[in-house]
Amino acid sequence: MADTSQLVSGVAERYASSLFDLAQEAGSAAGVGADLDRFQALIDESADLKRLIASPVFSAEDQTKAIAAVAAKAGITGLVANFLKVVASNRRLFAVPGMIKAYRTIAARARGEITADVTSAHALTAAQEKELKAALKGVTGKDVAIAVTVDPSILGGLIVKVGSRQIDTSLRTKLSTLKLALKEVG
Repeated sequence: MADTSQLVSGVAERYASSLFDLAQEAGSAAGVGADLDRFQALIDESADLKRLIASPVFSAEDQTKAIAAVAAKAGITGLVANFLKVVASNRRLFAVPGMIKAYRTIAARARGEITADVTSAHALTAAQEKELKAALKGVTGKDVAIAVTVDPSILGGLIVKVGSRQIDTSLRTKLSTLKLALKEVG
């Protein structure tokens, strides 16, 4: 099977860049980001919406109608609603999560921030996020916007990716390392 991650990444970055340019012209970059975050939350909560986005079985017309209805119901209007309709009509809904992530990165860069992708075993509290941001700012010297993903399979700890650097303090990784060390001894 061909690796499509680079293709999706390129598509996502182009669309996100165009959306950010339009949002900057309209003076609503933060509002667009909030609407995109709200749409990402809808995707995360709904298996049916995930299926609609990922499945090539649905026609562009069906996807466009469904996305328009979902956006209207969620109160997503204006630039983001139109953007989602264009993406659906161009058969690029599969790349929407990547587009949202790319938009966050572009917006953070424009604010002079860097983005850190954080994976944790459970949702972080506001205090934990604040402490993590402060620690990352101390390491990088820049303000850090964090995107948290919850993955219970890491058991505990965090996986933090900032640019090309990754810090993996997950319990899963530590157990795997211990398992390998024990195999070498025995």
